[in-house]
Amino acid sequence: RGPRRPALTRRAHARLPRPRGGAGRGGGRGAPGRAGGRWRRHRPARCSQSAQRGRPGGVSRPGGCWRVAGPSGAGRAACAGGMVQQEPAGAPGLAEGEAAAATAAEVRLSRRRWAVVLLFSSYSLCNAFQWIQYGSVNNVFTRFYGVSAFAIDWLSMCYMLAYIPLLFPVAWLLDKRGLRLIALAGSALNALGAWVKLGSLKPQLFPVTVLGQVICSMAQVFILGMPSHIASVWFGSHEVSTACSIAVFGNQLGIALGFLVPPVLVPNLEDVEKLAYHISIMFFMTAGVATALFILVVIVFKEKPLHPPSRAQALIQSRTTEEYSYVQSILHLLRNANFLLLMVTYGLNVGCFYALSTLLNRMVIRHYPGEEVNAGRIGLTIILSGMVGALISGIWLDRTKTYKQTTLVVYIMALVGMIAYTFTLSLGHLWVVFVTAGMLGFFMTGYLPLGFEFAAELTYPESEGTSSGLLNVSAQIFGIAFTISQGQIMDRFGTKAGNLFLCSFLFLGTIMTAFIKADLRRQQANLDNE
Repeated sequence: RGPRRPALTRRAHARLPRPRGGAGRGGGRGAPGRAGGRWRRHRPARCSQSAQRGRPGGVSRPGGCWRVAGPSGAGRAACAGGMVQQEPAGAPGLAEGEAAAATAAEVRLSRRRWAVVLLFSSYSLCNAFQWIQYGSVNNVFTRFYGVSAFAIDWLSMCYMLAYIPLLFPVAWLLDKRGLRLIALAGSALNALGAWVKLGSLKPQLFPVTVLGQVICSMAQVFILGMPSHIASVWFGSHEVSTACSIAVFGNQLGIALGFLVPPVLVPNLEDVEKLAYHISIMFFMTAGVATALFILVVIVFKEKPLHPPSRAQALIQSRTTEEYSYVQSILHLLRNANFLLLMVTYGLNVGCFYALSTLLNRMVIRHYPGEEVNAGRIGLTIILSGMVGALISGIWLDRTKTYKQTTLVVYIMALVGMIAYTFTLSLGHLWVVFVTAGMLGFFMTGYLPLGFEFAAELTYPESEGTSSGLLNVSAQIFGIAFTISQGQIMDRFGTKAGNLFLCSFLFLGTIMTAFIKADLRRQQANLDNE
């Protein structure tokens, strides 16, 4: 039916591949072989239409192309000029019809993507600031509320504790309701918690500040695992690691400000009334910023771009909702040996970082009494150098795709930095502590986006939100254990023993990282489909 098919030249016909089932020797319009192979011609004007109707068509070329189709629907397309084009094979676990539909989908980058990732970084910054704002002036809040230093440590650890039971409901909500709802919930809870803290400006109101911090810790569950998911949904394959680094960048900048600002706004005063006034300034500023960011999220944040930014994302979007099972996705992740190794090593590294951040004020004050401001500046140095490390590692990964090698080198250098920090803290020279803390932060904090992106590669096509969430659960569990254990060791045996305790676990994580295989599934899917 339709116009007569033109005959191929003998030379062009000789270059065409034979179907696997074995077609007869008469190439151009030959009868199908045993496996049902056949030649099918696609004209440029109608090729995309056939793909839209669900036919397993290829991308057309000017002048039309011939396609060999076997019983499975997969095959090769030969252009009229004699070139043979391999059709996308799809990703593991995706049907061939979905791979063909993803091939036909238009891949385009959205201009809004930078606004989305910067807005996410901003409210992640605000939430991270509230995590460490008590710990960075631990001694001040201890005296103001009349509680122990361990009770103030729990204001930081409640972030870690709340994450563990709430991860799975939030990850399920992300997969069922999408990214915009998660962003709205995270920014709203962050603002609500900041306003609740304003009701705790008297020494007897410590439970109110605990309530506000718990609400902020719930907001963190909607924030912490999102960087790799936002990067995959909004950014192309050649900028996804950089975008993930920028998303993590905001969280680290918030921790940096949490070390820098509270010692300046809340000085160590004896007058309780004046101290309450200074605390109220910090709480009012935080609540105002958090509210403004929530309003911006309502206006700016969208679910996803109109067009998928990469072939890998197009494959995921072509999957129907009925074919996706959240429980099955978690089971797939827990059966992935490489991911399980990464989950443990990520938890060890980030857990050490959480413990170090929470206890930093106590460490510095023990060796340098009265240096609360410099203790905050040392924390600032750790985070700022880590932000530079995270950004550099993201750009490096986008260019080289050497996930395993980069992760291992960064892990080793984090161990070296921790050893150097341990043995220089008690020397009596603050400038030396600044240098070694900066080296430690560059690699230890710079590891955070590496772990997210490596997990997304190892677990594709599973949801990045689920894999990142499991990494963060591991980090929270180790963070609570390390913070409590190191605090007890410091009280009994000193800061050096506590830091050597962390060094031993970083060494264990380095050994385990060496055994992770570089099974880069997402990169392979992009290569197959491009």
